[in-house]
Amino acid sequence: MTEARRIVVKVGSSSLTTAAGGLDADRVDALVDVLAKVRSGGEKEIVLVSSGAIAAGLAPLGLVRRPKDLARQQAAASVGQGLLVARYTASFARYGVRVGQVLLTSNDTSRRAHYRNAYRTLDQLLEMGALPVVNENDTVATDEIRFGDNDRLAALVAHLVRADLLVLLSDVDGLYDGDPSTPGTTRIAEVTGPADLEGVTIGSAGKAGVGTGGMVTKVEAARIATAAGVPVVLTSASRAADALAGRDTGTYFHRTGRRSADRLLWLAHASTPQGWLTLDDGAVRAVVERHSSLLPAGIAAVEGEFTAGDPVELRDLRGRPVARGLVNFDAKEIPQLLGRSTRDLARELGPAYEREVVHRDDLVLLHH
Repeated sequence: MTEARRIVVKVGSSSLTTAAGGLDADRVDALVDVLAKVRSGGEKEIVLVSSGAIAAGLAPLGLVRRPKDLARQQAAASVGQGLLVARYTASFARYGVRVGQVLLTSNDTSRRAHYRNAYRTLDQLLEMGALPVVNENDTVATDEIRFGDNDRLAALVAHLVRADLLVLLSDVDGLYDGDPSTPGTTRIAEVTGPADLEGVTIGSAGKAGVGTGGMVTKVEAARIATAAGVPVVLTSASRAADALAGRDTGTYFHRTGRRSADRLLWLAHASTPQGWLTLDDGAVRAVVERHSSLLPAGIAAVEGEFTAGDPVELRDLRGRPVARGLVNFDAKEIPQLLGRSTRDLARELGPAYEREVVHRDDLVLLHH
């Protein structure tokens, strides 16, 4: 942990806001003090994934609690995002650190060009000595294209920027083997893999009621990041300094996998399929066992409305999802391709049809 050079830090709404809903300037300043100190030597880079936009917008709009409907959440985010970044900008300015705002939707991360652009922007900000503050673009995200929680966004950003460490800060100082408020429960100091969590009951959304996450989303985020080769520390915002100094605090999740091909992690965890293709048994074997591209000959049925470049789910004849991929054709084009060879299609419809429906480089297998 002490050797980590590029670090993604995620902080939840409950660690930044007052019980009434607005931003708590003292809490923001306390976090900024820690982060500015960590990067002051110049050896370490920090990317901050910050919740709190919706929570920050509640009070100014006269809302007593987080609204349930998407439209009012987006209105609150629109007002709150400006307040949140202004607060960070002013707080980091005490240390001469510039802040850059980066708003992402899951669309930005599953499409190849958008993905590369997001990486370049974040990398350039870090290179120029700025500190990126990342959040989900709540004001335009629809239910279908939302990350849904900033824990998952943080795991994917850690992968995107090739971070050496992900630190998840919440209102609990680690993962416990039961409800932390119950006497006799103990903190789990290390998790080396999924087996360590068997039999552990993990609670849902935080008690503050201003966030969307909870321990479930944090453990899921840790699973995504560690599988992509990024170790994770989960602790409370008040212990951030200890976590970043490598002291024994919170729960440390060891990496379980190696860094994988860039966009495929996003495809698996951040994309919402816009439709699905049903594959015959031969095509399932080709895709799953031989890691082949999906050709029109192996498709038995198509459903949904999608355009070329959208993520789709590949299912077997029993309806079980086996893979996810970026499709090369619009949904309305596919019915005429079903079960036919690319050679026949090229002869009849032209050379544009002599290609895969989903290329193997744009395919990720779903392991159940």
